[in-house]
Amino acid sequence: MNSPNPEASTSGAKGQLVVIDMQRAFREAGDWHIPRYDEAARTIARLTSAGFQPITTRFVPDPAELGSWSSYYDRWPSMRRDPLDQIWDLMLPSVDAPNSIDLPTFTKWGEAMADRIPVGEELILTGVATDCCVLATALGAADAGRYVTVVEDACAGQSDAAQDQALNLLRLLSPMINVVKSETLL
Repeated sequence: MNSPNPEASTSGAKGQLVVIDMQRAFREAGDWHIPRYDEAARTIARLTSAGFQPITTRFVPDPAELGSWSSYYDRWPSMRRDPLDQIWDLMLPSVDAPNSIDLPTFTKWGEAMADRIPVGEELILTGVATDCCVLATALGAADAGRYVTVVEDACAGQSDAAQDQALNLLRLLSPMINVVKSETLL
């Protein structure tokens, strides 16, 4: 069994900051509103002010709604929006995001992110929703051999209970996935 990568550290600006889906759809009132979005956004702003250069992601629906996605949007018909709708815009004024990774999936882990973060490197995950897209991305990255640090106060879930449950699940996967507070990185 390999020990954690000594270069991948949760104490300093090592690792790649990844900001998951900090979009209008999750900030504004509506079916996918995340109550603590603004708190997570403030913490992400502190991390970027400290020198972390982020990779940003956006959830952008696939109008084809392949397979089970059709049933998912049957549950959330108000979110059947054009991929170019402003609801999918990023809402982080302090973050320059010219090369966002846009995917129609919960996980943002995939070829585009793998190309930017080599095996053995650390992802520092922030964003929304902890109990959905952050969780899915963390699991995908860990499965692909990346070290993952989830910054709990730079993430927000559908509810406080969902946030706690997701973080507790992620803690079970240490040392592949570690959960820390932002002060550890700052």
